[in-house]
Amino acid sequence: MTLPSIDALTHQLSLDSTRWELALIAACLVLAGFIARALVRHQRADAEVIPPDAGRIGMAARLGREGLRRLFFPLTGIALLTCARIGYGVLGLEPVLIHLVIALLGAMGIIRVIVYALRQVFAPAGWLSTFELLISLTIWSAWVMHALDVLPDVIDWLDSQQITLGAQKLSAWALIQGSAWVLVTLIAAIWLSSLVERQLMHARMDSNLRIVLSRLSKVALMFVALMVTLPLVGIDLTALSVFGGALGVGLGFGLQKVMANYVSGFIILLERSIRIGDLISVGTDRGQVTQITTRYTVVRGLTGVESIIPNELLISSVVQNEGLSDRMVRQAVSVQVGYGDDVPRALAILQESASAQPRVLGEPAPSAALHSFGDSGINLELGFWIADPENGTLGLRSAIQLEILRRFRAEGIEIPFPQREVRVVGDSSDDTTLRETKT
Repeated sequence: MTLPSIDALTHQLSLDSTRWELALIAACLVLAGFIARALVRHQRADAEVIPPDAGRIGMAARLGREGLRRLFFPLTGIALLTCARIGYGVLGLEPVLIHLVIALLGAMGIIRVIVYALRQVFAPAGWLSTFELLISLTIWSAWVMHALDVLPDVIDWLDSQQITLGAQKLSAWALIQGSAWVLVTLIAAIWLSSLVERQLMHARMDSNLRIVLSRLSKVALMFVALMVTLPLVGIDLTALSVFGGALGVGLGFGLQKVMANYVSGFIILLERSIRIGDLISVGTDRGQVTQITTRYTVVRGLTGVESIIPNELLISSVVQNEGLSDRMVRQAVSVQVGYGDDVPRALAILQESASAQPRVLGEPAPSAALHSFGDSGINLELGFWIADPENGTLGLRSAIQLEILRRFRAEGIEIPFPQREVRVVGDSSDDTTLRETKT
């Protein structure tokens, strides 16, 4: 479809039939809006039939519906205006403005598709809105230049401008085309890697292996995309070999820590020594692993504070992993009873108090033992096992000790505390001797 020139457009606007054409265009656009709204309502009603957990088919259907929804208005408008253009041709009239609006709706559809694709590939960010605006301005500018019949002249001028890159000379137009191809290919690679990652995260395999495969697939797709698109720009890959070697040496010296963390991240994921959900202790940091990236690991403490630990530190230092081979963790509670109390009964109360808690495992069963003899009483120790240390132990220990205190009071078992008894020895008040004993 050839768009009219400025002279033809000016002549068309001076005719009386223009207002009828404008009225027809407005009617077609209003009707397209109503039809598009009805199609959206019908599509949302059909979307309720597909459950959210329908898997890959449901995800593909959802993406297809959302993408098609953005094209309802421009496609409906183009269809109605095409029918109007055919009718104008039957009447022997020239639909100049209809051609313009059809091209406008086509550009709108292209912009909506590109913006939707970008929002599916990238996470919401400030730069994404700026990038979407840049793409919209580029498409609209190209459409305006095409409508004004100046686009071929602009392309010829850009093709005549030579840019030197080392020993190679590229035209500005070739560089723009190559950059566009690189951009499109990289976006496609990122989109494919996100699809692969989404499928891997739902696969039945070890969580660390899923993360490793998703990271490797992303790097591989990006590398293939660059290798495919760089020749399209006109850049010789053999010329980049020397530059790539020098860059690799520079990065090796300047980014030693970054590369060490990167390699350590892959080692952690491949060895499976630390998994997401493990409760670990590194130095003064203790908490549950919530995220493992190629550079750092996020540990969420029991207080809710998240610590970002470099992966190299996890490789080079001692890490206590409470869930490496077995998630069961032993906890201990110490209590003291008086020398005159029934010690076997106190030990039984300790075991019963721990067994009454739902988080305490029945196998191995809680055990109580006489630990030592103290100055004020007999020291007892209660040991029990739990399988969910990531939920914390302070509340559980508090509940067990409150139950022990309640049972001791109910059965008359004393929890001794340090006290002093002063005795006066001798008959003479002048020769009084004070002796202090602890009971």
